[in-house]
Amino acid sequence: MPLPIDSTPFSDSLVILGAAGLVIPAFARFRVNPVIGFILVGVLVGPAGLGGLVDRFPWLFHVTITDRHSIEPFAEFGIVLLLFSIGLELSFRRLWAMRAQVFGLGASELLLAAAVIGGGLFLLGQKLPGAMGLGLALALSSTALVLPMAGTTSTVGRTAFSMLLFEDLALVPIIFALGALAPNAQDAGWGGLIQTLIWGSVAIAGLFVGGRLVLPRLFAQAARTKSPELFLSASLLVVIVASMVTTAAGLSPIVGALLAGLLIAETEYHTEVEVITAPFKGLALGVFLITIGMSLDLRSIAENWLTLAAAVGGVVLVKALVTAAMLRIAGLRRGVAAETSLLMASPSETTLIVLATAAQAQLIQPSTAAFWQTVTAVGLTITPLLATIGKRAARKIDLGTGVEEPQPSADGPGAVIIGFGRVGQMVADMLRAHNKPFIAVESNIDTVAAARRDGYPVIFGDVVRPELVDRLNLGRATALILTMDEPVLTVRIVRRVRAWVPDLTIVARARDAAHAAELYAAGVTEAVPETLESSLQLSEAVLVEMGVPMGPVIASIHEKRDELRREIREAAGLEREPRLRRMRRNDVPG
Repeated sequence: MPLPIDSTPFSDSLVILGAAGLVIPAFARFRVNPVIGFILVGVLVGPAGLGGLVDRFPWLFHVTITDRHSIEPFAEFGIVLLLFSIGLELSFRRLWAMRAQVFGLGASELLLAAAVIGGGLFLLGQKLPGAMGLGLALALSSTALVLPMAGTTSTVGRTAFSMLLFEDLALVPIIFALGALAPNAQDAGWGGLIQTLIWGSVAIAGLFVGGRLVLPRLFAQAARTKSPELFLSASLLVVIVASMVTTAAGLSPIVGALLAGLLIAETEYHTEVEVITAPFKGLALGVFLITIGMSLDLRSIAENWLTLAAAVGGVVLVKALVTAAMLRIAGLRRGVAAETSLLMASPSETTLIVLATAAQAQLIQPSTAAFWQTVTAVGLTITPLLATIGKRAARKIDLGTGVEEPQPSADGPGAVIIGFGRVGQMVADMLRAHNKPFIAVESNIDTVAAARRDGYPVIFGDVVRPELVDRLNLGRATALILTMDEPVLTVRIVRRVRAWVPDLTIVARARDAAHAAELYAAGVTEAVPETLESSLQLSEAVLVEMGVPMGPVIASIHEKRDELRREIREAAGLEREPRLRRMRRNDVPG
């Protein structure tokens, strides 16, 4: 039977889908993190926003959500899919290699942050069991927000993931431990914890063995049908079954989702599964963020803003300092420690679960739990801001440590390389081999920091800003080498520098023949179209390996180069033919 148009589920579905359809493209257009957009939508359409005005304006019923609990199951499913997608990006080998970080760094960070926060609350008058519960709750960090922003491939992402993974694994033991600390608890609390660990281990082992045997056959059958719908159904079935098994064993469903992703990642179908499930993950994560926004009562925040600000600031400060200290002890560089610590400084969505458990166990008062739930919601809201601050702090720290920033000499910088990726570094190595002085400019702070540690004279800066190009002293430079893979910017720089320094040698990386012609027209001395040259070298290797004599191959390669030279000359309106050939040792006169 279809849902009536005035039913709450139908209305809530329209609001959620409308928010996803409007927020993501709108905020992407203005380069604003969609996380903030979904939270703001939750504040606007939730019970504390326009949803509270439905009694006065009934038409708002169709564009608001009056009961935030009605969409919480969708948000929980979104977190499950998020952990599943993270598992798809990993492998058991990589996870095993991270075991020291997960159970060493992750455990020490969680326990130390919990001890410091709990100790502070105990000194402020909270009873010891309640302080312990609050410390453990607030020490958790948000998997749902941190990993989409940091990923799992960068140093910051891998470090954050290792700590978050331990927190997810520790969630159920934390809940059982709080139950054991309840005033009316007996030994059943610790007995339940031991029983959960045993059954959890059995469930994980069973999923591992069953997944290795069943999943390849299951997805092979789905692949033979060539039906995307069946492939999607099989993927969701695996996630749901794995989550149900771990839940039945007493563990969190997100543990089962992560394990399902890991098992599928070991098959040859993981890429297809990742592509098919990605839209559902994004939508469900948006629903979760909307529920976070709905939990913010703006009136209550306005009335108690000073106390809330102090609580949020205290939690963020303690977690950031503890995490940064642990990362430095673990040997990570200062920039990574600063960025990761601020990224992990907010409370988590699982903090709300632990707070509810502590209140149910009578370790804290309901009013205390409500206050810290608001603190958690505010902390989740400012997570993108903390991430941005962390990136900027890491940039300043990395630039202010290690090798001092090289400065262009008054006598001239030698060759100037703009762009220090794989091409720029190769050019720098060749200049070093022939004792030619140079200085490089790069806009990626991680690349700059790594290059300086390796002894390369690299300046951090963005050549889009004219003042940076001005301070390079190009009037005394021997050559300008442009290696960026940004065609429009490269042409713009060539025109500007050529108008300023008419006699400077400018060699630029070109994307193709058309781009090379544009660069020659702008005034470049030489343009090297990398795709064309690599194609010619590849053709030469293929022909020789197929048995064609070297002489005819080289002749045909030269003919092709001559043809390309003529095309570029005509397109650029040059009087001379551009130099477009790869010199061989035999080509150099002895």
